[in-house]
Amino acid sequence: MIPTLYKSALHPREVRALLKLTLKGQQFTIPKEPLAQLVSKLDDQAFCCAALTKVSRSFAAVIQQLPEDLKNAVCVFYLVLRALDTIEDDMQFPQEEKLKLLRSFHIHTQDENFTLQNVGDHEDYRILLEHYDKVVRFFKSLDDHYREVIVEITKKMGNGMADFAEKKVVTVKDYDLYCHYVAGLVGVGLSDLFSASGLESPDLKERHDLSNSMGLFLQKTNIIRDYHEDLFSDRTFWPEEIWGKYADDLSYFTKNPHDPKSLACLNEMVMNALTHLPDVVDYLRLLKNKSVFRFAAIPQVMAIATLAVVFNNPKTFTGVVKVRKGLAARLILYDLSLEETLKYFKKYSRVFLRKTPKNTDLHKQLSEWAATLNRKIEMPEK
Repeated sequence: MIPTLYKSALHPREVRALLKLTLKGQQFTIPKEPLAQLVSKLDDQAFCCAALTKVSRSFAAVIQQLPEDLKNAVCVFYLVLRALDTIEDDMQFPQEEKLKLLRSFHIHTQDENFTLQNVGDHEDYRILLEHYDKVVRFFKSLDDHYREVIVEITKKMGNGMADFAEKKVVTVKDYDLYCHYVAGLVGVGLSDLFSASGLESPDLKERHDLSNSMGLFLQKTNIIRDYHEDLFSDRTFWPEEIWGKYADDLSYFTKNPHDPKSLACLNEMVMNALTHLPDVVDYLRLLKNKSVFRFAAIPQVMAIATLAVVFNNPKTFTGVVKVRKGLAARLILYDLSLEETLKYFKKYSRVFLRKTPKNTDLHKQLSEWAATLNRKIEMPEK
């Protein structure tokens, strides 16, 4: 706790948020007992809530603040996709069996007899799949309109993952399509759930373009941040069309993190991700419910903060670079309005410009992007 507070020392509001989050009690507390021990103690819903805190700590805290009906649907949605993602990420899983399971996984959302043993590269992921029947029963307790969304998105995502299990991400078009399957569809599914809940307009689910960009911005941020971890886990998603301009092999950057070519590649990847931010602004303007807005906006603010940290930062190639936990605590605990969110976007757009030498092509690109973003931000409300 002390090192975390130290990193936020120059940000008093973050320090207060960290302390408040620590004292707030059970609402955001991650169960201390291992998930394997909680299986026999908790009913299906309680187990799923506990599992969510174990497999996605920051995301779980945001989900818990949604209205009850929608909260349960989003919890199940996340766990189903977490299970699917675990299968995709397990490099020890026999390829032929994996492909078949990815394409059929949506069927198992309704099969109480389905479980998997010893699949996953983290203990909590393995426990989730070993007791997937609990997720299925919780899923069956949801209203029909929620279940239909979850099954449809899981089907599309599983098929997309299977497609990319057999081919590499080579072009930027491949990169966008892969990110669509693993994250853009999450954005589409969440919009469908928001509309189905009645908390947001029925028209929201028709904006697949904006929903997709919400997911792509988050996924591309994770892919950039996780370069080092993914490289040594034998899974890479940086498109060769970008990194091939700067090196003959993707591992070059981790061996030469300070090389100007390495940083130029990193910065081009960040620029590619930033192109989705204007769509994010448009999407967030459509949201009317305060809790839904916070749920959607917090990860986007964390994403641009992450990109600002990794941008032009050689440490990205040698480990995982993260934003301050105090920022996350502040966003989780306090109301985040559209106006405040847009201020964060403008703030970090200036960070990118400050970290870029003037009179360079990159500075020119960033200036044009920032101008476009600011015009979007300053547009009057409709």
